[in-house]
Amino acid sequence: MEEQQETTVVLADDHAIVREGIASLCAAHGMRILGQCAEGATALELVTSLRPDFAILDLHMPGMTGVEVIRRLRMTGSSAKLLILSISREESTVMEALRAGADGYLLKDGPARHLLDAISFVRDGGVYVSPLLRGAGLFTRSERISEDPLSSLSPREMEVFSYLVNGLRAKDIAELLDISPKTVDTYRASLMRKLNVHDLVGLVKFAIERNLTSTSVQR
Repeated sequence: MEEQQETTVVLADDHAIVREGIASLCAAHGMRILGQCAEGATALELVTSLRPDFAILDLHMPGMTGVEVIRRLRMTGSSAKLLILSISREESTVMEALRAGADGYLLKDGPARHLLDAISFVRDGGVYVSPLLRGAGLFTRSERISEDPLSSLSPREMEVFSYLVNGLRAKDIAELLDISPKTVDTYRASLMRKLNVHDLVGLVKFAIERNLTSTSVQR
């Protein structure tokens, strides 16, 4: 049986006690902490240079928010799984994080188990939202408000979507965006999940219905 590769993590939170608690939890479950910091700009540098599997980012940090860190990382093609940790339950805040490219949104007042669940769920290609938010019906309301599921795609997912429905292969898309084919596959799986489409034929049909098959992507 092939041994599972160790999961690596970068932590960013301006409260040391929170970082230490998360680091201890991760270490106790076989994960390795590559770096910790208290500021958004430093988090951006650490994730870019250390290339962790996961980055756990506080929403509000000095200098640069966690959402802005995520936005910049996605623009550069980072393949790290990005989780936001926050006290905010505001629907607009949660949706902003997910649209920026967050793979998960967790509440600081939730149990430690939620973080472990999020890491496991996101590692398998899912997008995790705290059950405390789902239980409040937040995303049911969001789905009614949003008329077009395309609005849920991050800028990079929209690029990949556009290239896919215009017939490009993952290898070609990877070269155009200067990312790996594996990263393209990750974006493809994420965008198809958000659009509730299960194969490429369905994706093309979705695009045709919205007259998007000749979409021009600006880089």
